[in-house]
Amino acid sequence: MHEGERILRICNACRYCEGYCAVFPAMERRQTFSQPDLNYLANLCHKCGECLEACQYAPPHEFAVDVPKVLEEIREASWRRYAWPAPIPFWLLVAVGAIVPFALSRPGRDFYSIMPHATMVLLFGIAAALAAVACILGALKFWREGGERFTLTARPIRDILTLRYAHRGAQRWFHHFTFYGFALCFASTTTAAFYHYALHLKAPYAYLSLPVLLGTAGGIALTAGTLGLFSLKHHSSFLVLLFLTSVSGLALLALRESSVMRALLILHLGLVLAFFLTLPYGKFVHGIYRSAALIRYAVESRGIHR
Repeated sequence: MHEGERILRICNACRYCEGYCAVFPAMERRQTFSQPDLNYLANLCHKCGECLEACQYAPPHEFAVDVPKVLEEIREASWRRYAWPAPIPFWLLVAVGAIVPFALSRPGRDFYSIMPHATMVLLFGIAAALAAVACILGALKFWREGGERFTLTARPIRDILTLRYAHRGAQRWFHHFTFYGFALCFASTTTAAFYHYALHLKAPYAYLSLPVLLGTAGGIALTAGTLGLFSLKHHSSFLVLLFLTSVSGLALLALRESSVMRALLILHLGLVLAFFLTLPYGKFVHGIYRSAALIRYAVESRGIHR
């Protein structure tokens, strides 16, 4: 906390980077920086790095101002602070995700003979619900620390969907691929549920069906986005898991008529379950807290308070 406050005080005195992103106008509204303030500013940051490149006090200057680095450290600490329940070791959640589908699987030649549809829905429904509750509770804790009245307008929605403050071209595109790839995969799952329950059509679906087209596009976008972020040295266990989930899904689609289908299905289901279980504790929550921070920034900018 003390290092973050020291650096932001220097930035507040300088103000050279005022127009770079939302962090600096939000910072300039404060003369002191409490822990909730630091958490808010850290999650507002997109780590584009442009302020570091422009900073005249960056290392090796004696002031050693490195805003992206110190905000990243505060941001990751805030994820542990807001996590509910208390953070569980990542390796343990991945192990549970890998073991449970294997233990529940049966010999078979199609999806639902290997794992019954009801079992699949119950297992992943519970995992998704727990992840959603944990993420919502964390976001509420983050918001309540700020004390502002929640007011949602078009501006933060636009900023969230367009990644407005991710200035670097390649980084911005790779984030877009990852975000919208995930959205397409979610749309694929939702469409498949409609096919199953409303149209009484069972998987696997034809290659040109809507669920498959959406899932394929989402898997390709996720693979491209995660690989691109790896190339920019954005390394995290969340990205690795997301990459493996998308690749295993595409492999399962391509080889679903082959002898390795069962192994690929169990592998993919294990990765998906591990993904859901780890959501509240990894980099995924940055998207949630950053969205909340952008909404708070819009509230502050309009002068709306309790």
